[in-house]
Amino acid sequence: MSFPLAFRHLVDDAAVFPPGLAPLPRAVTEHAGHLASGHAELVGPFVVGADRLAELAGLAEPGLFPGGLRVSVVAGPAALPAVLTALAGTDRLVPAALEFKPDPARPPGPQIGELAALGFPGTVYVEVPRPGTPEWEQALAPAVRHGFRLKFRTGGTEAAAFPSEDEVAAWIHGAVAAGTPFKCTAGLHHAVRHTAATTGFEHHGYLNVLLAAARARAGAPLSDVRAALAERDPEELARAVTTLPAAEAAAAREAFVSYGSCSVLEPLEDLTALGLLGPAA
Repeated sequence: MSFPLAFRHLVDDAAVFPPGLAPLPRAVTEHAGHLASGHAELVGPFVVGADRLAELAGLAEPGLFPGGLRVSVVAGPAALPAVLTALAGTDRLVPAALEFKPDPARPPGPQIGELAALGFPGTVYVEVPRPGTPEWEQALAPAVRHGFRLKFRTGGTEAAAFPSEDEVAAWIHGAVAAGTPFKCTAGLHHAVRHTAATTGFEHHGYLNVLLAAARARAGAPLSDVRAALAERDPEELARAVTTLPAAEAAAAREAFVSYGSCSVLEPLEDLTALGLLGPAA
């Protein structure tokens, strides 16, 4: 299956993170299966914590990943030297990205400068604080200066971890204005914004984020970006995404690179149910 540009490599495989918490051996085997499947074009790198790199290298057998397993490593400041050492010591893991989580006890700017000095051999994402705080501006400017991308935490295991529509709109609008691509993590389990029946949490939808990015890249005002994030009608949202001109869809994906999900199949099922992966896709 050939995927529409809007969805290619949209989902980074974060199966070992909450709420999925898949055992690492199973997650690696299933990731290899995704890459060999008809939905391979949907899948991005395998996301892993810095403390599990050695274990992962032992599982990433050449028979499963002939060119090496592409990994996106989640790490804080203290783990960075060990991450570089671990990646340099194996040819089984290919460093696709580093997802840097600054220490909240320290200002983010100096930490981003220290990160830049290490010279990570891949794309770098910096997880940024909530917009509207001094820390947001303190993280944005140095990340842009060093050519890093941004990472937005869009959910978690408690209600307070889910940013509001206003906050996500401000993140996206700010990233696009700065010319800085971003990824999202946590909470984007489904395509469309919804209230989870089991928890009552307000989940953002990955199609909402995609449409919001398209509007921001097209120069729409912040209110229009927010409106895209608020849309709850699946048919209306699917129509808005599928009718995006090709150039706008491409621009949206240049801005919104991917998101981490503990399930690859859930996003696939949603795209299929919405009719976004037709025979001609």
